[in-house]
Amino acid sequence: MTRAWAVAIKEMRQIWRDRRTVFVLVLLPGFFLFLYGYALNFDIRHVALGVQDRDGTAESRQLVAAMVRSTYFDRVATIASEADVTAQLDRDTVRAVLVIPEGFAQLIRGGQVASVQFVINGDNANTATTVLGYANAVLRQASVSMAAKGSATAEAVFIGVEPRVWYNPELRSTLFLVPGLIAYISMITAVVSTALSIVREKENGTMEQVRMAPISTPSFIIGKTLPYLLLAQISAMLVIGAAMVFFDLPMNGNWAALFVVVAVFLIGALGTGILVSTIADTQQVAFQAGALVAFLPTFILSGFIFPIASMPIVLQYITTIVPARYFLVALRGIVLKGLPLEALWQPIAALIVYAIFTLGLSSLRLARR
Repeated sequence: MTRAWAVAIKEMRQIWRDRRTVFVLVLLPGFFLFLYGYALNFDIRHVALGVQDRDGTAESRQLVAAMVRSTYFDRVATIASEADVTAQLDRDTVRAVLVIPEGFAQLIRGGQVASVQFVINGDNANTATTVLGYANAVLRQASVSMAAKGSATAEAVFIGVEPRVWYNPELRSTLFLVPGLIAYISMITAVVSTALSIVREKENGTMEQVRMAPISTPSFIIGKTLPYLLLAQISAMLVIGAAMVFFDLPMNGNWAALFVVVAVFLIGALGTGILVSTIADTQQVAFQAGALVAFLPTFILSGFIFPIASMPIVLQYITTIVPARYFLVALRGIVLKGLPLEALWQPIAALIVYAIFTLGLSSLRLARR
């Protein structure tokens, strides 16, 4: 027993000296609890709503107010025309549009059914289904409220809803999940493969020979990145092609635009892999660190599964540094909406900044070593 106690004391001292073990055992579980507890939220609030009120009456304004008071919807835009509806949905400025036709109030006052149109961005099938359910519930409640204030009975239903789902009319979850899987697969394979490649050279001792050669750090990084970029690009395009064949993923945009977006995203992912390799000294550590860096942000914080708008404001700010978030916007914009590159300049610019940052930081760390 005394010897076992001595071994236990020795092991405690060893763990205390190894701060990474302390972090994994003590701090990491709490970090995962808060991350998953706040990020994994299926409730959807504050949906960006655009309103096209063609009636302009007290009844129509009451209907819009009921949507906003529900806390499910935030009115962020006033829609002027049908073309403006398309532009706002394409740019993701709004996720849904409420269209109130002319003569709405007149039909309500006459005790007749007045239909309104509710247009939803269906690129996220789960979110679109939930938002449609919220809209139906709010409009039904508003109808009862209007009936109670009038001469009709409270059970009378005056407001009919005509839903229109854009980009994914059948609300197929495949069209929502497949782009996210493409981002996840591309990110994790690019990061892990590059990190393992450089760490393998460290373990074999060939890294020192390469670094002694008359070659600059940027040239070394470019030379290490290009072959993996070529292979990762081919792999990503094959995955996209397979998704179109086996999962009926549409291609409404331009293949050249898709190629550019995938390339920019992969350059940043490869830069992340090189950055991981400057920290890890063994392939096992490199694999674990690369998988962790690629898996958690892409799966949890990119909008792949869980809506970013439903996360706490702090996590929403953190998602702004997750490259997969911007890649998903660009990828869905091309394959589902058919948008050109100029319409996607914001997510593409964010991916370029991320690629420059990771490659630049990797160069600094390698040059210092």
